[in-house]
Amino acid sequence: MTVWEDLVGQDRVRTALAAAARDADALVTAEASGAAPPEASKMTHAWLFTGPPGAGRATAARAFAAALQCTGPDRALGGEPGCGFCDGCHTSLIGTHADVEVIRTDLLSIGVKETRELVRRAQLSPAVGRWQVIVMEDADRLTEGAGNVLLKAVEEPAPRTVWLLCAPSLEDVLPTIRSRCRHLVLSTPSVAAVADFLVRRDGIEPEAARAAARATQGHIDRARRLATDERARARRATVLKMPLRVEEIGGCLKAAQELIDAAAEDAKQASETVDAKETEDMKAALGAAAGGRMPRGTAGAMKELADRQKRRSTRTQRDSLDLALSDLTGFYRDVLALQLGSRVALANEDVRDALDRVARASTPERSLRRIEAIGACRQALDRNVAPLLAVESMAVSLRSG
Repeated sequence: MTVWEDLVGQDRVRTALAAAARDADALVTAEASGAAPPEASKMTHAWLFTGPPGAGRATAARAFAAALQCTGPDRALGGEPGCGFCDGCHTSLIGTHADVEVIRTDLLSIGVKETRELVRRAQLSPAVGRWQVIVMEDADRLTEGAGNVLLKAVEEPAPRTVWLLCAPSLEDVLPTIRSRCRHLVLSTPSVAAVADFLVRRDGIEPEAARAAARATQGHIDRARRLATDERARARRATVLKMPLRVEEIGGCLKAAQELIDAAAEDAKQASETVDAKETEDMKAALGAAAGGRMPRGTAGAMKELADRQKRRSTRTQRDSLDLALSDLTGFYRDVLALQLGSRVALANEDVRDALDRVARASTPERSLRRIEAIGACRQALDRNVAPLLAVESMAVSLRSG
């Protein structure tokens, strides 16, 4: 199984990366033998992967990183880098390769301090591998200052360093950075491709895989979670009842509060165990006494950890809310399709009765305004409006249409 197997429905991107990996292998081989490097190489030092959520941006970047580190013997016989079995591929994919740094954040942003450390590392030569590869899965979360720090490294890269940046769109990255990267656009994979992937890789029953892929409209990670997690299915069912509960102002406010509470509970469950372990590890590292008493001068470190955990909880809550808003958007998209007599497949066929009821009681214009209201709620959350206020405003707009 090659490193490209998890790249679902992205044949064009896979072809481009495989060609670049071949040229990268030829560059390293020529350098080692003292030969002239190949002309017109498709390899470059900085790449930018963009595409909608769930398309597999980070998966593509990690697969490319593994192909760059591939040491499989088949390469000498004309085989493509990225065999998936050698030590270079395996350790790159599971995150233990010494020369592959994967940066993902559970906070709202990536700051200057963290970026400077990455830039420092990027100047080093590979320790054991063929390239020094830095995968930044959330390049869109770089602050402006952090982006300016990164720009210097992208402008003047070390000879064997490769930057792989991932972001939803070009607009999410500084123009000065994206102009120095080779850009690859990933598309949303088809429902059939995602369902086949879930059956093949996760052993999910075909019917459940198709239902999850259809409900998430090709978002691979969400489809996997929906197919395997009963709690995720229950949460989605609750969200899809919201359009039927906003007929009165009281129902709007109650539904909004329940949505916020569910997001907060998701954040609590996701962080509770991690926070406790981090706190205990920090106390042990700072030399806490057996009774839990902390040494003098350590209060600042503990406060910094608590602040980080709070920011992570906020990010998790925002992600949970965003998932709910995606489900709501899909509901009204299906309503609009029914109202217009479209032949497109419905994402929420399992709640067809609710779709028909809302479609009969409104018009296409009202459905479009409701979709716009959900988008406005997303924008408000991005601007740090209080989540309850933003969701309440959206719920009232859903009522009025």
